[in-house]
Amino acid sequence: MVMASDKRRVAAVFGGSGFIGRYVVRHLAAQGYIVRVAVRDPEAAITLKPMGEVGQIVPLYAPLSREALVARATDGAEVVVNLTGILAESKSGDFYRVHAEGAGRIARLAASSVAQHVIHISAIGADLASDSDYARSKAQGEDAVRAAFPSAVILRPSIVFGAEDAFFNRFAAMAGLSPVIPIVSGQTKFQPVYVGDVADAVLAGLNQPSAAGCTFELGGPEVKSFRELIEYMLQIIGKSRQIIDLPLGLARFQAAILERLPGKLLTRDQIKLLQTDNVVTLGALDLGSLNIVATPMNMVVPRYLARYHQGGRIRPKYQI
Repeated sequence: MVMASDKRRVAAVFGGSGFIGRYVVRHLAAQGYIVRVAVRDPEAAITLKPMGEVGQIVPLYAPLSREALVARATDGAEVVVNLTGILAESKSGDFYRVHAEGAGRIARLAASSVAQHVIHISAIGADLASDSDYARSKAQGEDAVRAAFPSAVILRPSIVFGAEDAFFNRFAAMAGLSPVIPIVSGQTKFQPVYVGDVADAVLAGLNQPSAAGCTFELGGPEVKSFRELIEYMLQIIGKSRQIIDLPLGLARFQAAILERLPGKLLTRDQIKLLQTDNVVTLGALDLGSLNIVATPMNMVVPRYLARYHQGGRIRPKYQI
């Protein structure tokens, strides 16, 4: 067994090649950890290696369904971070297999090794009573993690923004191709949180003893409706587009077709999620509880959306 020590602290990051994972890996490497990036596609994680010194960042093949490979990734790791998640199922039961069964397996194997910290990324809206399979499986995952590793820190972000995000970038690209932007449940509220703040929350969960065993809901300083976020994006990129809020019946019909196609642009389960506001619960532990000042969208979003603006320039003034 590889033993962790003061000279060789090891962190295992499951899903480390994803959007949030890249920031977490960079933060952990800066703290001196040897970082095992546990993923299904190690080739996709090779680009992370320059974030650390030679040999500091190590991609590992570790699909959640393979217990022996998950055990290899957690073996000797002082810190285990689980960032794995999917937004749509390829086949029925994938949500449970990834969010619940996989999360529980990671926490259980971390507990049987030398792990001192487990950080589990869930999502605002995780709820065993939810109509959404996604939200229900996220709650099942939280329960499985708590049962295996009671002192785990659970982080529940709202929608996450940053240079590589799949929200503002997706709709900005759509605005460049179509005069119409269709949305579903435009009145639903979100509290977008900066990806760098989420990564800071992971480090705070490791370094603040009071965080052990707690659940934190992560949201930024602004609460905006879905429609308001699209309007904000359009203002930044300098384009005028018609925003159409699809009737639920039509949205469900289209989702039934689209979810059968590659990419799964919209699913019926996502429509269920959009019926509930995605904001920090009143009184919940939050970024402030971790001594993190939430980053406003205006400090980040205009910079990376500039490429969608004609001429690659952003308007000098914009409001949210």
